[in-house]
Amino acid sequence: MNGNHHPIGIFDSGYGGLTIFEHIRRLLPAYDYLYLGDNARAPYGSRSFEIVYQFTFQAVKRLFDEGCPLVILACNTASAKALRTIQQCDLPLSTDPTRRVLGIIRPTVEMLGSISKTRHIGVTGTTGTISSGSYSLEIAKLYPDMTVTGEACPMWVPLVENREYDGDGADFFIRKNLEHLFASDPEIDTLVLGCTHYPLLEAKIRKFVPENVNLFFQGPCVAESLKDYLFRHPEMSARLSQNGSCRFMTTESGERFSEAASLFLRCAVDVEQIIIQ
Repeated sequence: MNGNHHPIGIFDSGYGGLTIFEHIRRLLPAYDYLYLGDNARAPYGSRSFEIVYQFTFQAVKRLFDEGCPLVILACNTASAKALRTIQQCDLPLSTDPTRRVLGIIRPTVEMLGSISKTRHIGVTGTTGTISSGSYSLEIAKLYPDMTVTGEACPMWVPLVENREYDGDGADFFIRKNLEHLFASDPEIDTLVLGCTHYPLLEAKIRKFVPENVNLFFQGPCVAESLKDYLFRHPEMSARLSQNGSCRFMTTESGERFSEAASLFLRCAVDVEQIIIQ
């Protein structure tokens, strides 16, 4: 990649990050983007901290090698289990410590203060995201008066990726998880959808949450946060090319990725299959 072309890197363990990418591209269409999905090793949700960190850092290094000075971890599990180590330990020792890696949990949390009235927050996510306690920790830093209740929903991602998000089977699992969550804390008035696949389950989720509960989607706030970041860091913005282009890479079959991407982006994409290690 030539020295004048520096795209924003977007990484996810699979397809869900495309919901984040879609909002970023819509808000910031001029920039160039390179999306990498580690589909061959997905899902990350049930993997250990060490493995998620290892896989995520390998992907980040590949995006750096492709010329990206800025990488967004459009994955809650990677943001929860790998971001802090990469930011604090790896970047300072890298050949270019001015590169940056950003996650999606902090931007999500920052928006909650203006939304919740009861100060009781529910968080749905993968087993890895919920067990990490990342949302509870970040919320406690910014809003110590808030009560956070998490609910691991291990079946929700498979429902999406197997195109069962509109099926009757989805009702069973979504109702079961949400009934348990709201029984744990009936005062919840804001529900964070803490997985990038979950926007595709919106219609089902709305069936089983109380009418007074706000559904909080990550895509719009992450996009706004990135826009603000680039405004506050013109030195980074200056390193990014603006040709309105998008490239896609996957560690799985390009054909399978393109088929799945049409579900998330509602259009076909050309994909390059790669190996990262």
